[in-house]
Amino acid sequence: MSTTRITHLIGHHLWEGTATRTGDVYNPATGEITGTVDFADAALVDEIVESAHVAAQSWGRMSVAKRTQVLFRFRELLATRREDIARLIVAEHGKTFPDAVGEINRGLEVAEFACGIGHILKGGFSENVSTDVDAYSILQPLGVVGVISPFNFPAMVPLWFVPVAIACGNAVVIKPSEKDPSAVVAIAELWREAGLPDGVMNVVHGDKEAVDALLDNPTVKSISFVGSTPIARYVYERGVAAGKRVQALGGAKNHMLVLPDADLDLAADAAVNAGFGAAGERCMAISVLLAVDSIADELIAKITERMASLTTGDGMGDGVDMGPLVTAAHRDKVRGYIDAGVAEGADLVVDGREGTWVGGSDNGYFVLPTLFDKVTPQMSVYTDEIFGPVLSVVRISSYDEGLQLINDNPFGNGTAIFTNDGGAARRFQHEVQVGMVGVNVPIPTPMAYYSFGGWKASLFGDTHAHGMEGVHFFTRTKAVTARWLDPSHGGLNLGFPQND
Repeated sequence: MSTTRITHLIGHHLWEGTATRTGDVYNPATGEITGTVDFADAALVDEIVESAHVAAQSWGRMSVAKRTQVLFRFRELLATRREDIARLIVAEHGKTFPDAVGEINRGLEVAEFACGIGHILKGGFSENVSTDVDAYSILQPLGVVGVISPFNFPAMVPLWFVPVAIACGNAVVIKPSEKDPSAVVAIAELWREAGLPDGVMNVVHGDKEAVDALLDNPTVKSISFVGSTPIARYVYERGVAAGKRVQALGGAKNHMLVLPDADLDLAADAAVNAGFGAAGERCMAISVLLAVDSIADELIAKITERMASLTTGDGMGDGVDMGPLVTAAHRDKVRGYIDAGVAEGADLVVDGREGTWVGGSDNGYFVLPTLFDKVTPQMSVYTDEIFGPVLSVVRISSYDEGLQLINDNPFGNGTAIFTNDGGAARRFQHEVQVGMVGVNVPIPTPMAYYSFGGWKASLFGDTHAHGMEGVHFFTRTKAVTARWLDPSHGGLNLGFPQND
C-alpha cells in the first residue's frame, strides 16, 4: 500500500528538502506502515529556530487584542475539525475514536483558557511607593520556546503548551513523537487558517538528534516536555545546563486507595476505566489498586465482571472499548511484564496475553486488559511504569498502610481515594505526597485554568503545565520603578494659561 510522507513545517511552509534519515509510521491495529516521517538533523533544527526567532520579534510586539483574535479563530477551527484530527490519532496511535475526540476536547479547554490572555497578562501597579514614585510590573514573552511532546496524547499534550505560549507572544518550535506525528501537523495548519503570522508555529520531526539540537540552541529560551522519567531528567539537566527554563513532566505509578466504606460499584467502574482506558498508555492511568483486606475479594469480583464485558479492537470500530498499543516493541514489553508478574508469584486473575479482538489484524499490537491480585511492592509489576493495560491489586490492612505505600513511591503524579468518609478524604488530600489528587475521581486531571503536573520523579522543574503556572512559564516579569517630575518643578510646560 502507498504511504504518506510527513515532513517539517517551517512557518506555514512544508520543508522541500530531502531527508537523510526517516522513520516509519504504523497503524497499530494492523501493523502496516502507513507513513514515513522525515528526521531533522541539527542544522535543520537551527534553521527552523532562526525562522521562529524572526517571527517572534513582531508577534511579541503585536497587540494583545490582535493576538486574542487569532486565538478565538483557532479555537473555533479546532472545535470544527476535531473529528478529522481524531481519525489521524486513531490511525497512528491506536486509541479508540471517542477517546481521541476526548483528548482534543481537553486540549480545547486550554485554547479557551488562552483566549482570556488579555485579562491574564495584566501586571500590577502601586502608586506612590516612595514620594512621587510609582512601581509596576509587566509580563513579556520569552521569544522562541520549544515543545517536545509524547506519543500517548499527540494532540492534547501539544495543546497544553502551544496556545498559552502563542497567546503570551512567543513563537513555538514543536517536536512531536515520531510514532504519531500527523496530529500536530494538522493542528499547525489550523493556526495558519486562524491567521497566525508565518513563522510563529513550526513543526520539526525527528529523534534524539532533533531533541538535543533544541536543548542546545541558545535562541530557544524554554523547553516543555512530557515523557518517561529517565528522558524527562535528561531533558531537564541538559536544558538547564544550556541556560533554559525547563518544565519536564515525567512518568507515574498512580495508586487508587479504596477504603471499606467506599461505594464498591463506583470504585470498580473507576478502576476499569482508569486502568484500561487508552490501553493504559497515559501518565494518569491507575495502575495500582490498594484494597483494604475486608473488601478486596468483593471489589476484585466486581472488577473482573466488568472486564469480561470489555471489547478490544481497532479504535475506529463501533463499540470498541480499548485499542492496541502503539508499537510492536511496546506490546512485547507489556507482555514481558505480565510474564514477570506470574514468575514473581502474583495471582493472574485475568490474562491479557490471551483472547481475541475485533477488527484490525493478527499483526496488530494488542494486549487485552490484565488484572493481577496479591501483588507485593517488591514485584516489577508494582515498581515499574508499565504503560499498558495492566492493573495490580495490592491488599492492605489500613488507611495508614496504603498512604505509606503511596508516599514511599518515587513517583508522585496522580492518586485517588474512594471513600464516603469526608474526614478520611480530607486527611488524605492533606497527607498524600502527590501533585494531583482525586476524591472518588480516578483520574484527577485538572481543568485548564488550574495547572497539570506531579511531584517527586514525576516532574523536573518548578512549573506545571497550563493555567497560571503555564502563563508564568512562558513570560518574564519586568519590574519598573518610575518618577515623573511635576510641571511645577521644571518639567514639561503643558501650556496652561498662567495669571501673572
